Amino acid sequence: MIFRAPEVIGHRGAGRGTVNGALENTAASFRAAVADGASWVEIDVRRSADGVLLIHHDAALPDGRVIADLPAAQSRAAGLLTLDEALEAIPPETGLDVDVKTVMEDATAAPGRSTVTLLLPYLRREARRRRVFVCSFDPAVLLAVQAEAPEVPTAWMPFVRNPLDQAVAGAAGIGCAIVAIDARSFGLTGDPDRPGRRSVGYTVDVAHRAGLEVLSWCPDPVDAARFAEAGVDAVVVDDVPGAVAALKGGEPDRSADPAAD
Repeated sequence: MIFRAPEVIGHRGAGRGTVNGALENTAASFRAAVADGASWVEIDVRRSADGVLLIHHDAALPDGRVIADLPAAQSRAAGLLTLDEALEAIPPETGLDVDVKTVMEDATAAPGRSTVTLLLPYLRREARRRRVFVCSFDPAVLLAVQAEAPEVPTAWMPFVRNPLDQAVAGAAGIGCAIVAIDARSFGLTGDPDRPGRRSVGYTVDVAHRAGLEVLSWCPDPVDAARFAEAGVDAVVVDDVPGAVAALKGGEPDRSADPAAD
């Protein structure tokens, strides 16, 4: 088992955007997530033009420059952490959810220069000292990790609101240990009803029988508690203290103010 269900994973640290003064994917955000009770921290990893792994969700810096086109020094000057710096900021007792952001140029990268190839040595090292898994929208990343670092579990993240049928079957079909499902796919946030959409409990049951653990991103604290009750193994959240309280059966802490994407 990967998760000690149910577990809370801090999204980009303490949450997307800026939460209580901590900007996403920064050391301050990682520390805040851990202090607020997250068992895991999710980070976004992408590469620079000169093959350095950096921590950032979007493909471009706020000024529009594409990170994959820049030497790492320019992105670092803009405030981005390197992967080494991020790993130093996250305690080894905290699990690591590595969201791999591939780039178009990976298709033509020289051997050893693609995002996932650069990441593999880090994954092998981290797997010896902490719980770690890799998630990605890109199935090629997951297949590469399975082949080259089989000790590291993989999680397929289908695209937003992808049909649950395809999400569960797809994750099982490409050999993942986890299926990571956008919370909106379950239709709990005001989506119109879709004939044939399965319930959370039914989806979790099928996934578990297929040998998958189930992660959902990013429910609010109320839905996080509902998911946990239905058997979801972990939730990636933007309100860590609220989700932790909700999973313990208490009142969610509304002091966090996650920013919108």
